[in-house]
Amino acid sequence: MLNLIGADFSFSFQLCTSEVGLAEDENAKVEGTGSGFIWDKFGHIVTNYHVVSKLATDRSGLQRCKVSLVDSAGNNITREGILIGFDPDYDLAVLKVDAVGNEFNPATIGTSQELQVGQSCYAIGNPYGFENTLTTGVISGLGREIPSPNGRAIRGAIQTDAAIKAGNSGGPLIDSYGHVIGVNTATFTRKGSGISSGVNFAIPIDTAVRIVPYLIVYGTPYTDRY
Repeated sequence: MLNLIGADFSFSFQLCTSEVGLAEDENAKVEGTGSGFIWDKFGHIVTNYHVVSKLATDRSGLQRCKVSLVDSAGNNITREGILIGFDPDYDLAVLKVDAVGNEFNPATIGTSQELQVGQSCYAIGNPYGFENTLTTGVISGLGREIPSPNGRAIRGAIQTDAAIKAGNSGGPLIDSYGHVIGVNTATFTRKGSGISSGVNFAIPIDTAVRIVPYLIVYGTPYTDRY
């Protein structure tokens, strides 16, 4: 039985235009890469909406992607993932991989309520395709406001100097106990250079805890149903 590590996974997603599986579809186009973490034992995976936004607008009705997970021995395991819910307002999305025959080890969810500026934190992800990368830093600020993919403000964001690069988006920001305290989402770059300024942001895990269950059950956030 496969024991999948919950602290981190990386994935590249492909939009499929046929009824065949990803492994059989040679014409499937790789649209992007990102990171995320296993939410529960049922195979739900949390990531950023902006990472899978092209899946969200795919009209084929399949909305599938290729998910690469790492088992306890460090081996890469590829599974097909399906986008089941997303919330552009908070830049969150949920993928689902088949849990049959797999024993998932979910990430340990912490809280963002009692975070302190200056405490250590760690960003895990897939920067530039380098899987299972960990960068260290501190919480630089709390209660920040950053733009969501649809232009609305995400309030309460965590600012950190732990490096968050392309491919890190959607991965976990963890504390010294290994508890997830945020979802890595954005970095400011020096204008015209594309070079990171060291000012990076994560969505507070308490925000994800409030929204993700609705995405799993309904596919949309609570506010979209009323």
